[in-house]
This record gives sequence, C-alpha cells and structure tokens, in this order.
Amino acid sequence: MAEPSLDKSLHATLAKLTGGVSPAGLAVAWTDWAAHVALSPDRQKEMALAAWGGALSEAWKDGEGEQRFAHPLWDVPPYAAFRIGFLATQNWWETALAPMSGFDPKHQRALDFYARQFLDMWSPSNFPMTNPAVAARAIETQGASLQQGWQNWLDDMGSTLTGHPRETPDFKVGVTVAITAGDVVFRNRLVELIRYHPTQKRRHAPPLFIVPAWIMKYYVLDLSPENSLVRHFVDQGFDVFILSWGNPGPEDADLDLNDYLDLGIREPLAWLTEEHGISTVHGVGYCLGGTLLSIAAAAFAGSVGGSPFDTLTLLASQTDFTEPGELGTLMTEAQVGFLEDLMEDQGFLEARQMAAAFQMLRPADLIWSRVIRHYLLGERTPLNDLMAWNADATRMPARMHTTYLRKLFLNNALANRTYKVDGRKVSLTDIRVPIYCLATETDHVSPWRSVFKLLALTDTDVRFVLTNGGHNGGVLSEPGHKGRHFRVLDKTEGTRFVGPDAWFETASPNVGSWWPDWATWLCDRSSGNVAKTTWTPIDAAPGTYVFG
Repeated sequence: MAEPSLDKSLHATLAKLTGGVSPAGLAVAWTDWAAHVALSPDRQKEMALAAWGGALSEAWKDGEGEQRFAHPLWDVPPYAAFRIGFLATQNWWETALAPMSGFDPKHQRALDFYARQFLDMWSPSNFPMTNPAVAARAIETQGASLQQGWQNWLDDMGSTLTGHPRETPDFKVGVTVAITAGDVVFRNRLVELIRYHPTQKRRHAPPLFIVPAWIMKYYVLDLSPENSLVRHFVDQGFDVFILSWGNPGPEDADLDLNDYLDLGIREPLAWLTEEHGISTVHGVGYCLGGTLLSIAAAAFAGSVGGSPFDTLTLLASQTDFTEPGELGTLMTEAQVGFLEDLMEDQGFLEARQMAAAFQMLRPADLIWSRVIRHYLLGERTPLNDLMAWNADATRMPARMHTTYLRKLFLNNALANRTYKVDGRKVSLTDIRVPIYCLATETDHVSPWRSVFKLLALTDTDVRFVLTNGGHNGGVLSEPGHKGRHFRVLDKTEGTRFVGPDAWFETASPNVGSWWPDWATWLCDRSSGNVAKTTWTPIDAAPGTYVFG
C-alpha cells in the first residue's frame, strides 16, 4: 500500500482553510504583477496619480450606480467619507491591476478577481458602525433589528455546522415542487430515469430525453407547476424523460466523466431501445448536462451504430472553454492541482465548496448583500422555489471532477478534438443532427459569448437563441413571464460566420418567452405519434435519488 503523501495531506488541509484557493498560485500571480510594476515607470506614474487624487475624483462619480450605497444617508458626513474613501481605494486597485505588456493575462484576471473579493469584504456597507442604513434601522426598531439579525446568524451557523440547510416548509420536493406526475422506469447506480405521464392523446415522436447538470438536483426543470419546463412540454404533447442523478459519496470517488456518459446517457438510451423500441430521442442537455450530451452525440455520430438523437438542444451549455468567464480565473494549473489534493482526501468535492466558488463570482450580490439584509438589518429574503432548489446541492466525485477541470477547462479538449471516448477522439463536427442552442444574457456560469462558440465548432444547422436573464432564471422563462425577450440566429450550411458582438448589435429582440419558439422548432422535427408500449414503474416521481 502506497504511503500517504505529505504534500497532498498538507494541500488538502490548506484547501479546507482557504476555501480551495491555492496560496502557491496566488503567490505566483502576485510575483508576476510586482515584477512588471517594478519595470514599468508608466504604471508607477499611473498608480501615483491615482493615489494623489485621480482615484478620489473618480469615486465621486462611481458611487451613483452602487446599489449598496443607495441610501440617502451615504451622502451625509461621516458616511460620505466612508463611501468615497472605499470607492477611491477600489479605483486605485483597478488602476494598479490593469493589464500590462508582458503581464500574464491569466494572472491579471486572477488578481483582479481576488482583489475584488477582498475589497467587497471590507466595504463600509458590511459593518453596522459604518452603514447608515443599519444605524437608521436599529434606531427605528429600538435595536430589535440587530437582535433579530443575531438570531438569524445563529440559525444559519447552526445549519452550517450540522450540514442541514435552513428549513423551507413551503417548498418540499414531491409535495410543492417536482410534482409533475410520472414514474421512475429505470435505475442504475448513478441515475434514475423518470418518465412523465402524458396529458395529451396525440403525442409527438420522438420523446424528449433531458440530461440536467449533476452539480444540482434535476428538479430545477420541474419546480412549481406554473414554471415547470417539464410540465409545459408534457402539456404540449411530448413524452418527456429526465435523468435524476445520484448524490455521490466516498465510494464513488473513482467514477470518471466517461462513467457519467456510460451510466447516465448510453445505458438508459440502450434500455429504451431494447425494452421499449424507442430508438431515437430529442436530446436535451442543461449546463454540464449539455456538455456531456454534446460529447455523447459526437461519440455516437462517429460510431458504427449511428446516432440515437434526432435533434440536440443545449441549454446554457459550453463546448469551448477558452473564455469561460470569471470561473476561468479559478481554473489554473496550480488551482486545479490544489483541488485535486482536496478531492483525493475527501473522495469528492463538497456541495458547499462548489457553492462557495459560484458565490465568489458575484460576492456583492450573492454574499455581502445577504449578510447586510439577514444579519445587520434583521430581515430575511423571502424564499422562492428557485432559491430553495439552489440550496439543495450535490457532491462531485473526485475523478470525474478532475477530468472535467483538466480536460475540458484547462486543455479545452472537446473543442480541440482531443477528448477521447472509448479510446477514440471525438469531434463536434461529426454531429449531423440539427441543434437548438440557448444562452442567457447575464449568465455568470456559462457566459453567452462562450456558448456562442458552438456555431464555429459544428457543421450542422444551429438555431442560436439568446434570452435575457441568468443561468437559471433565463432558462425558466415560461410563457407570460414578465419582461422576457429573446434574439435568434439561424446558421445553416453555407452561412457566413458572424461574431457574437456583431450579431448582437443587429439582432432584434422578440418579446416574450423562448419556450414556444423551441416547441415549434421541435414540432417541425418530429414525426407521427408515439408508439404504444407498457411501462413498469419502479417508484413514483420524483424518485429516491433526489433525496440523497
């Protein structure tokens, strides 16, 4: 038996203390910056001018758009001085960390990212003595707001220490969310396959086969009845199947990304064909599920047996990781190596560790605004179904997550045609079925310009749709959802490539939800009625894996 590595043990311990941030990677980035500043008189001059007064003058203007400084008392002494001083410091660091000739862009983005984390943490809005809104609220309630905030903090700390999320009695899985009628019809060690009960006599063939991301629970696509994508498309006359991923434990540490491909996609599809004669489906993938689905489609397209997909739909899914947004700042060699040691020690990446990484992408909105509201003002943000689902996270097996980070994020193997399935390199250019590709305008997980790169990676017809909203909210755009719009680009054979920004400038928005557009697109590519077959339920939906 191999002796435990002291390096790995040290790294795993440090990772738990630093939230997974590699000290070595950060030190290399700081050293690179310091060396270039030392050899750049121009940058030194800019920093000196900013310190002398340039940053201060900019701070007077910058505070106007800051939601955290919206209270009118921020313009009154001494709070005005706190606000302006903070914004001036922020502007100085933006000057200091701006790109320089020779300064590694990855290091620049990483330092800018971590500097913003640090600055956001020390914003005067985060402290009761320097936030006028907190002081005013405390006076108004005679201190009751601070007392309630302390109780909120105790409740949340208790939830963190016990590992049990805050109770959400209004949003119970199988009771008020994930209640579309259906059955688990297939199960293996990794997934349950749910088939929903049809509501229409005449139904479109083939069925939808939905692959959600395994980083969260599947029912984001089946939340409340009014915003359930699953229910909507069942009511539109489609047979709908969806995967519910199991929540991996230490015993699943050796599951690889190709195991997710085999157990999550290929095995259920083979079962549908062998047991029920369903040889083709409309493949639908969301987030990581869409990335995995695109790998599966490329592998099937290059195989002897042909593809089981009549169409592909990729929802907020990346296939090229050269510009993955701010998440890319966390994906350096040093950072991934550090996470590997942490995951080897645990056997998986904890849900809370993954959630913390996403919160770091927008700390002012996802961390500190909640600290202010919940603990300093003594209020609670009213929960909705999406927030309750967001707190219901899953773990990531060590080997699978390592493969995902190294091969896809670091090496961009799928776009570079070096990713292997069954020992053979796969290429997205082998996919010949039409693709419906959805991106969302304010997505911080799968930035829309990154999703747009699919158009240059495929040789098939692609309908690219860009809707407003974020990674989850933009997808959940049921008809009647106020303020929704979407833009469309159709790429066919012979179409000249247009860059994302050039297209966006000329594309007119369509008012309303993108769901009817997708339904029409699917109907145009469906034929006939669903063949009759007998199903043997294993469990009623939502199944058992969703509670793991």
